[in-house]
This record gives sequence, C-alpha cells and structure tokens, in this order.
Amino acid sequence: MIEFEAVNFYIGPHHIIRDVTFQVEAGTTKVILGASGSGKSTLLRLMMGFYRPASGRVLIDGEDTSKLSVGQWRELRKSFGMVFQEGALFDSMTVGENVGYALFEERRHDPADIESRVREILNFLGLGEQLIDRMPDQLSGGMQRRVAVGRAIAAHNPRYMLYDEPTTGLDPLTVETITELILRLKQQKGVTSVVVTHELMDALKVGDTFLVLNEGRVVFEGSDRDLWSSTQSYVVQYLAPFRRAIKEHALS
Repeated sequence: MIEFEAVNFYIGPHHIIRDVTFQVEAGTTKVILGASGSGKSTLLRLMMGFYRPASGRVLIDGEDTSKLSVGQWRELRKSFGMVFQEGALFDSMTVGENVGYALFEERRHDPADIESRVREILNFLGLGEQLIDRMPDQLSGGMQRRVAVGRAIAAHNPRYMLYDEPTTGLDPLTVETITELILRLKQQKGVTSVVVTHELMDALKVGDTFLVLNEGRVVFEGSDRDLWSSTQSYVVQYLAPFRRAIKEHALS
C-alpha cells in the first residue's frame, strides 16, 4: 500500500502539493487526473523518494519513508518500476540492452541469463524476441513505450508501477495495447499501479479509483461512478469537454 498523510511540498517559494492525503490499495490502479501544473507528476516523485515532503508523511507498506537511509531507499526503489512520458529509452542501446539495463548494471548476472530474461519480457510485452537487436529509432512510438515498460519490470518484478502520461501522443490502436498491458500487469502479476494522465478515456479503462488534483490539492477521490456524478465545481469543469465529446459522438 502507498499512503500520503497530509503531505505538503514546495519548490522554492511555490507551494506545489497542499495537504494531500490518499491511499493506493495493494493490487489496484489509482489514476491521478488534473490540469498541467497541478502537481500530478510531483506525487510520483514523492512516492519514489526523489522529493521529500516539507511536512506530512509518505508511507510505503506502512513504513514512513522520511526515516529511510540512502541504502534503504536504494533497496525500496527495487520494488518500483517507472515509465516516463515518451519512454525515455537509451538511443545508443539496442532494445535488448535497454530492457536488460538494470540487470547489466548489477554486474552479478550471467549474460546468457540476462538475454533469456530479456527475451521472456519481450514476449510478455507482445513485441516478440526478434526485436532484441533493434535500435529504438527503428521502433514505432508504441513499441518504444512497451520497451520502456519492459525495462521497468525486467530486473526486480516490481510490486509497484508508476506511469507518467503512458499513452500521450499515441494512435488509438497503440493506446489500446498500452492500456491492456497495464491491466495485464495487474491481473497476472498483482502489480499495484499509479497512472498520471490527461487522457480520461484511457484512465477509465485502467483505473480502479481516481484522484483529481487542482493547484496541488485533492478535490476528488473515488470510483468512476463517483467521478461522473461529482458536483464539485472543478471536477464538473474538468469533465465538461469529455461529456461534450461523448454526446457529440453519440449523435454523429
């Protein structure tokens, strides 16, 4: 479980996260919604310990992460996989080297074992092991995003996956592939996930619960049914364009 308890965070004089409290239950997917600059990606960085709260607590499996040493954080981060917007692959490495990167860095695995693990991951991702020697610029955007997921899960089979805009800029068919992959990691491997996105329709496909941020504050947390029926002013405003799009599609 991931828990935030009354967390505040500043960058210089700017109050980025304001008294944020929520939970991500084990084996579920929490989707974080909100406008650009609302603090969504900052929450992911707080979960990973890249930022420390100015006040409040971030707990992972009940442990207050503010009390962890550098070495303890290093071990805890092995429980996490993170997929950044655009994938952020290493351009000078092959697909296989990207997926196996963390295993190579540990310097304690036989190269044949690493290659076997990489091929296993590529097949799980639905990419096929024949791509192992391709370079990232030889792949489509959707394939690159899947390779990024593979890199995140290859070394430690993480219990937590964090996604920062995983479907942004992708075509509808590829978006479907990515959302199915997020669901498969939860269903087959029991992964707990947090997804930051602007794409509401994608969010509804993968989310169990939803959190809406506005200027660093939580203005909504609940199920998809609760989200659509919310009368909170910012949530109503945020959902209005999606409601119009759905209505226009139904009438066309």
